[in-house]
Amino acid sequence: MSTASPKVGFVSLGCPKATVDSERILTQLRMEGYEIVATYEDADVVVVNTCGFIDSAKAESLEVIGEAIAENGKVIVTGCMGVEEGNIRNVHPSVLAVTGPQQYEQVVNAVHDVIPPKAEHNPLIDLVPPQGIKLTPRHYAYLKISEGCNHRCSFCIIPSMRGDLVSRPVGDVLSEAERLVKAGVKELLVISQDTSAYGVDLKYKMDFWNGQPVKTRMLELCEALSSMGVWVRLHYVYPYPNVDHVIPLMAAGKLLPYLDIPFQHASPKVLKAMKRPAFEDKTLARIKQWREICPELTIRSTFIVGFPGETEEDFQYLLNWLTEAQLDRVGCFQYSPVDGAPANDMDLEIVPDDVKQDRWDRFMAHQQAISAARLQLKIGQEIEVLIDEVDEQGAVGRSYSDAPEIDGNVFIDTTAVKPGDKIKVRVTDADEYDLWAEPV
Repeated sequence: MSTASPKVGFVSLGCPKATVDSERILTQLRMEGYEIVATYEDADVVVVNTCGFIDSAKAESLEVIGEAIAENGKVIVTGCMGVEEGNIRNVHPSVLAVTGPQQYEQVVNAVHDVIPPKAEHNPLIDLVPPQGIKLTPRHYAYLKISEGCNHRCSFCIIPSMRGDLVSRPVGDVLSEAERLVKAGVKELLVISQDTSAYGVDLKYKMDFWNGQPVKTRMLELCEALSSMGVWVRLHYVYPYPNVDHVIPLMAAGKLLPYLDIPFQHASPKVLKAMKRPAFEDKTLARIKQWREICPELTIRSTFIVGFPGETEEDFQYLLNWLTEAQLDRVGCFQYSPVDGAPANDMDLEIVPDDVKQDRWDRFMAHQQAISAARLQLKIGQEIEVLIDEVDEQGAVGRSYSDAPEIDGNVFIDTTAVKPGDKIKVRVTDADEYDLWAEPV
């Protein structure tokens, strides 16, 4: 009988929530004695975790599946695009199995069907790290606190793919966070579809962590995480009134003063058509109030231009709002219809592609000027930086204002550091996205 471990290749596409799903699947496979390999040709089977949020992501997913089939032949598909099994099999009829998001068990069972685990494997001897396999560098990790979403935004199909909000018990979340910190993680990135709504579905039920009662609610979760001595960064927060309660924790240095709030638009008419849960009119006042309590607060957001029915007047309203809001980090998408999204059936005028492109260009130029001006203010300041990579040119790190892979970097003129180090630097230069600095 062969003693070689069965080998699985793994490709993870899409958002941080998909990364967490991938990490869970990989952890289970490692527990069962599978070896995870980096190339198609070394693998006995390849798992592709897909993204199905917008058309370009679906196209990329189909392309990667095709590549894996061509290189390896044995391919299992999972993730958000897995809810459209017919579409996948139309293009790639030879895929071995298709499962949707969070279906960890089904993915692992599909791997078993193709290549059974070694019978003699003993997970108690062949230990996987207790914090699991991480796809992120070892000094930061995503902490998923819930699945699904209770909102029904008209451009979005996430609730139909991932279901309504299901919060994880706060004791489980905090125990996972503690294991990650013990394993060397210096930054926890809290993610879910709607972080501000954490615990609503459980009626903020009391749970226990280290023998202490903790409510399953965003504020209590943040308070507990802030006691772990690492950076804690909040993603995908809606600007509900309960967010006001975590701002003092940021002002006190317990949480990173950073909020990722997907505003999507500012025009009340467009927001209404999008069925967004938070209304713009109070948002500017709320941002102002947050910055009064915590002046160093960084706000990142995403917006959609060219939504059906968006007029030039709506777009101008958005530009004026951006000037007023002075957001630090902003991404922008041109609206593209997603199969199954309610927006497709609305009786609204479609914005032509050339108009969408023109608005996107103007939006980006407008916001770049704001971002650049805000970064110029940091020149001369001393800030703490978490190092991500080091080469012969110097070190690349991130400040509290920078989430990995989506925000800017801080380039530091030193090689005397290693990934995961936190160091004090003085900012010497800035452009629209990045900072340059020297060690203090």
